[in-house]
Amino acid sequence: MSFEIDITLRRGTRNIACRFASPAGVTALVGPSGVGKSSVLEAIAGLLRPASGCITVSGVAVFDSAAGVDLAPEHRACGIVFQDLRLFPHFRVRDNLLYGYKLAPPERRWLTLEDACAFLDIRPLLERRPRTLSGGEAQRVAIGRALLAAPRFLLMDEPLTALDDKRREAILRVIERIRDELALPILLVSHDRAEVARLADHVVEMKVGGQ
Repeated sequence: MSFEIDITLRRGTRNIACRFASPAGVTALVGPSGVGKSSVLEAIAGLLRPASGCITVSGVAVFDSAAGVDLAPEHRACGIVFQDLRLFPHFRVRDNLLYGYKLAPPERRWLTLEDACAFLDIRPLLERRPRTLSGGEAQRVAIGRALLAAPRFLLMDEPLTALDDKRREAILRVIERIRDELALPILLVSHDRAEVARLADHVVEMKVGGQ
C-alpha cells in the first residue's frame, strides 16, 4: 500500500503545503514543531479538509479537490492514534476497544477483540476505566482501538510522547510488531530522530513554508 499526498491546508492565516509519495512500510513525517505534521495526518484521516490537492492511498483517491472527491472518515478505512489518545472516559476499556469495531463493515474486519487483547497484552484491563490506566496501558488500548476499527493503514501522531523509558520501549516493540507481523502500513509523526531511525522505512521532512 502506498501513500501519495499533494495537498495545501489552511490553518488560520497560514498555508501548509505537503507533497510526498511513499510505498508500504512505516513512513515518518518529521520537521520542526508547528510545521503542520499533525494537520497533515488529520487531513489524510478526513478530519481536516485541505484547501486543494489530492490524497491517494493504495491507488484510491480519498480526497481530490479537482474531481470533487472527499470521502467521509469512516469510509477511508483508516486507524488513527492521537497524541492525546482521546479514549472515551465514560467507557470501560472493553467498550473503547469495540467502538470502531462495531462501526466497521463486518466484511472488512480482520481482527477480533480476543486477538487484539492477546497481541497487545491488555486482557486484564478490559473492565477498567481510562483514568485508572498508566500511560503505557492507555497507549496500548488506543492502539488496540485503532486496530479493531479494521483499518487498511494506521496514522500515529507522536505515539511515544510523555512515556518514560520503560513504557516507551514497550510501545516501540508494539509498533515494530504491527509493522513486521501485521504488515500494516503506518504514517508516523515524530520529533524523535532515534525513534524514526528505529521504526521508519521512509522519512518525509516537512519544512516551514512547504516542501
